[in-house]
Amino acid sequence: MSLAERLVRLPDPRRRRGVRHPFVAVLLIAASAVAAGARSYAAIGQWARSAPQQTLARLGARLLTSLNVRIAPSGSTIRRIVSTVCPGGLADLMGEAPTGAPAVAVDGKSARGSRTDTALAAHLLSAVTATGRVVSQLRVPDKTNEISTFTALLAPFDLTGTVVTADALHTQREHAKWLVEVKKAHYLLVVKCNQPNLHAAVRALPWQEVTARRYDRGRGHGRRETRSVRTLTVTGLGLDFPHVVQAVKILRHRTNVKSGKVTRQIVYAITDMTAREASPQFIGRIARSQWGIEAVHHVRDTTFAEDASQIRTGYGPENMATLRNLAINRLREHGHTSIAAGLREMSYEPFTRPLDLLGVAP
Repeated sequence: MSLAERLVRLPDPRRRRGVRHPFVAVLLIAASAVAAGARSYAAIGQWARSAPQQTLARLGARLLTSLNVRIAPSGSTIRRIVSTVCPGGLADLMGEAPTGAPAVAVDGKSARGSRTDTALAAHLLSAVTATGRVVSQLRVPDKTNEISTFTALLAPFDLTGTVVTADALHTQREHAKWLVEVKKAHYLLVVKCNQPNLHAAVRALPWQEVTARRYDRGRGHGRRETRSVRTLTVTGLGLDFPHVVQAVKILRHRTNVKSGKVTRQIVYAITDMTAREASPQFIGRIARSQWGIEAVHHVRDTTFAEDASQIRTGYGPENMATLRNLAINRLREHGHTSIAAGLREMSYEPFTRPLDLLGVAP
């Protein structure tokens, strides 16, 4: 199903009276402009004004039949629609279905530029596959935290057999029960001092006796890293957490290539998977997918300048983030490991390549 066919499912937030521009066309124009490198409503509007007739025709822009001319929506029209369209529905329709994904990582990020004197910055909770593609995202309601949004984010998707990873904030008993009993999924949850009793119990396990371990080495981002993953079956050891079967200890040594500085970090985690289902090698690979979600957030900050964005009103912050996620997903799908390089390639032919990337029919 094409992107346009999926977007038809979204309700148009505008009143019928006075509507001039097709709803789906406006969203496709915004998505195409962002895939071409646009970072703001003004940039999207400028892209739309500059688009040639053949591009507007592909996107389904308004047609003046008397003149046989396509008319691009104004920047204010684009802003009005993007800031009022249902953010959850847009994120689900533009996201990557997790069907068959071995793991989905959950983590949150604040759009710092959306903060005002009277309102907090928009905080967005995202789900990302192990390949770095965003499944969906939801804005965390003000005066709450990510815990309240966790189940709502993942509820629409079939997670049978998928390993859901999350940081220590989501190491909650109810989350674990819901994942295993309702969604038929597995969990790998980090354990830190925000759960002092559980953290102390995991830390006190006989790790020195563990023989099931895995070593990995890697290099990138100006550092060398060595990881040691140990797993221990804890059934019968009195670890009080729903469905827990194994505990995990990950030791990371990082060396800064330039300065030579060495840092050491220990991360504990728990999972409902047995030793047969999840070896130390598998656990290490899944754990890295959780850290990989930070790479998506980093791309949105550095390549799309999300933290510097002054978009604040309505659903604008989360819907613009969804458009950025869509561009990242499609670039990765087409083999671009560097999103910045992929956007540069789109910019060389800004009115054709982004449309091809999004699968807009010629």
